[in-house]
Amino acid sequence: MANQVTLILLDDVAKLGLAGDEVVVKAGYARNYLIPQGLAAKATPGIMRLVESRKALIAERRAKELADAKAVAEKIAQVEISISMQATDDDQLFGSVTARMIADELAKQGYAVEHNQVKVDPIKALGSYDVEVRLHAEVSASVKVWVVRG
Repeated sequence: MANQVTLILLDDVAKLGLAGDEVVVKAGYARNYLIPQGLAAKATPGIMRLVESRKALIAERRAKELADAKAVAEKIAQVEISISMQATDDDQLFGSVTARMIADELAKQGYAVEHNQVKVDPIKALGSYDVEVRLHAEVSASVKVWVVRG
């Protein structure tokens, strides 16, 4: 395993770990992404002390993000959006409704949601759909999406 390195995460990284975690990753991933982005550093005693001193701050930030996500989830759960699309006589869409389109509609209603937070397979027919929006690792909300003939 010569091409593996041990790092300490300085910030939360999706599908890898939380700030303060010690992780073993491939050298290229560390060298080309994690270290230049300031997301991780080599596991040295100095970095370990720095992370220990910042743990309370990190925990406070995580609690705030979780509380904010829960508040937004409660509001988004009440939302219904309507997307008009061209469709055939048997209700099949010309094209499809994508996560990006749903995120754009939510943005128009004042909810800042990235398209990668919207978890939906492309919708290809008219109708009503419940779409999951992942606001946080522990928080998701369901949005009612109406796809109507345009």
